[in-house]
Amino acid sequence: MTPAEVVQAQLDAYNAQDVDALCASYTEDCVLAGFNGEVTSRGRHSLRERHVKLFAQFPQNKARLVHRAVAGDYVIDHEHVTRAPGGEEFEVVVVYAFRDGLIARADFIR
Repeated sequence: MTPAEVVQAQLDAYNAQDVDALCASYTEDCVLAGFNGEVTSRGRHSLRERHVKLFAQFPQNKARLVHRAVAGDYVIDHEHVTRAPGGEEFEVVVVYAFRDGLIARADFIR
């Protein structure tokens, strides 16, 4: 799969709230961070725990792709996230960095 296809697969898994499929898109030692570099999740186990909690709190949570750009081993997504119908909505830009065909790091700008 290309990096764009992997990112799309993890976005589809996110929207389906399929934690196993989502985690399969990431390396074992993946890192999620805010734009300022603050690490919010380190490792696939932490990623799994984070999303189990998120999906339990927001069972109708969805992300819609607004725009995607690809540059080599990087994919940049602009997404519109809705926590629940009539609930919180926000825009986020995510920079995905790849290693060995999987997402090694995701930096979120919100």
